[in-house]
Amino acid sequence: MRCKLYKYISFFIAIIFFGGCGYTVPSPQERMATLQNLTASKHLQKRVIKTDGLDIYSVSKDLSSCKGKTLDVYIEGDGLAWITSDTISDNPTPIDPLGLKLFLKDYHKCAIYLARPCQYTDDSRCESRYWTNARFSPVVIESYNEALDKLKKISHASSFRVFGYSGGGAIATILSAKRDDISHLVTICGNLDIQKWADMHYITPLDESLNPADFAGKLSKIDQIHLIGGDDSIVGTKVFMSYLERFDDKSHIRYRIFQGYDHHCCWAQDWENILKELDKQEKKR
Repeated sequence: MRCKLYKYISFFIAIIFFGGCGYTVPSPQERMATLQNLTASKHLQKRVIKTDGLDIYSVSKDLSSCKGKTLDVYIEGDGLAWITSDTISDNPTPIDPLGLKLFLKDYHKCAIYLARPCQYTDDSRCESRYWTNARFSPVVIESYNEALDKLKKISHASSFRVFGYSGGGAIATILSAKRDDISHLVTICGNLDIQKWADMHYITPLDESLNPADFAGKLSKIDQIHLIGGDDSIVGTKVFMSYLERFDDKSHIRYRIFQGYDHHCCWAQDWENILKELDKQEKKR
């Protein structure tokens, strides 16, 4: 039985973005145009970070002033993985790039946005499994590891604070378990226990993917905060609580449930204020 979740996502896309019947999914070129429109006149640098695994599209501020500083890294969500409940998208570039919108609200000088593999790129190695069953596979994780290594050399930053939206939260969490230069982990609607997520929506587990919850032992000393939409029916509180239960030591984990927020609303609108509060909390710790 195909995923009830995918039907939710398809319904959301159809109603919110397309407004009803008779619409077509925006082409990859149109979705790239959305990114260009969002980033116009902001003096941002755009580049494809080449890795041995999969290439990663990035949008960054001027990283030349980041020596010895912490670099904020935003990782995008799953994007347009499915067209309908039975049809895999041929290109996962997002229609509404929420991770990008959060990055654009970040007022710090040292910040970069990383898309997911095969979003905004023309990478011949792309296969649909990298945005479906293998979206959190070792190949994907190692691609980000290599990208962060390259960013560190380019920027001379001393550490990273990683922000992951939705499936990007899974990527950010696994990276935090594998690296020693991530000072803070922040997830927004993060898919942090993909087994629980699959069970909750009656779908086949992502058996080519790593599960963030399986890394609880290595994550127990990482400062982390998880932002959860109280009305999020796609990931939501149950997935986070299943992740939290894996930890014997929860002293480095904080979370906040935002009532009235769902998987999409109202993170971008309120992000600057949320980020200011996060910064205040970090200074107190």
